[in-house]
Amino acid sequence: MRVRFRGIFPSLPLSLTVFIFGLLLADEITSGQIALALLLALLIPQVARRLDREFARVATLRPLPKLVLVMLYDIVRSNIQVAKLVLGPQSAIRSGWVWMPLDLTNIHGITALASLITLTPGTISAELSDDRRYLLIHALNLTDPEALIDEIKTRYEAPLKEIFP
Repeated sequence: MRVRFRGIFPSLPLSLTVFIFGLLLADEITSGQIALALLLALLIPQVARRLDREFARVATLRPLPKLVLVMLYDIVRSNIQVAKLVLGPQSAIRSGWVWMPLDLTNIHGITALASLITLTPGTISAELSDDRRYLLIHALNLTDPEALIDEIKTRYEAPLKEIFP
């Protein structure tokens, strides 16, 4: 019985979540909406279990408190810099793109790095190369691409390499 149940519901929490959100997104709950939510709750976990998943491996969380403080400081500092740029003359803005080579190989670490870059005002991570070795970054004020890369590698990527081996 358990094997058969697992075949129908490979992930009961996912099925329940899809069913509940399927009902919550409906204007009104009708028998048709219940049937649709139930159908999605049966099909989506079947498709999701076939996806190639890469599970997170965390080595240590020791660098995390310092990383959070560095991130908070950088957000405040960058907000001030962006405000000065936006309120100043338009000719002072030198935006640009840079491909940053990655030392991180863990997709969860790369995702965290891309998120930290995007959280910092004035920078956005835009694309990850197919081989996961380069991250495309847009900077609102790009005067020295190498300095930007060095700062990101030192302040964000190095601690993330310790967290995600």
